[in-house]
Amino acid sequence: MSSFRAGDGGIGKILVTREQLEARVVELGTTITADYSGRAPLLVCILRGAYVFLTDLARAIDLPVEIDFMAVSSYGSSSRTSGTVRLVKDLDQDIEGRDVILVEDIIDTGLTLRYLRRSLEARRPASLEVATLLARDTADVERLRVKYVGFEIGSDFVIGYGLDLDQRYRNLAMIACYDPAGDPFTSAQ
Repeated sequence: MSSFRAGDGGIGKILVTREQLEARVVELGTTITADYSGRAPLLVCILRGAYVFLTDLARAIDLPVEIDFMAVSSYGSSSRTSGTVRLVKDLDQDIEGRDVILVEDIIDTGLTLRYLRRSLEARRPASLEVATLLARDTADVERLRVKYVGFEIGSDFVIGYGLDLDQRYRNLAMIACYDPAGDPFTSAQ
């Protein structure tokens, strides 16, 4: 279990604590359990950022669930979106007639979500909803049809709980702002 804290290399202000994450994920799981009573939803995790959220969310849902994975790229190794979404890994299962919940780490511009929604809706699921750990306060979650939102955040680049910078910081047990001035990997370059 990671014990990093604000001020440690690259970790800035903590936005969401471990305790807040745990409580909110349980709330979301309880809501999804009620919404899908009597059904077995398929949780589609968007790799890699959503895997920690997916794991905790799946355990908080008191229903039989199945899990599959997709991977897309719109950032590469940058902290800013490239503006282009590329499918890296597709689903292993057929979703036609299934109740699908797309599990995302963060809704930023909505570019990735729109791409994924088009791709998945073309496969004719019985239903398709979106659960995201984080949504930018500038994202229009209503227009993007995001049903389950963990936390709303500002424009800071965030790390932790699955979110990364160049594959680092995913193992943080909280969500924090990234502090490039304190990052020993970038300041040495």
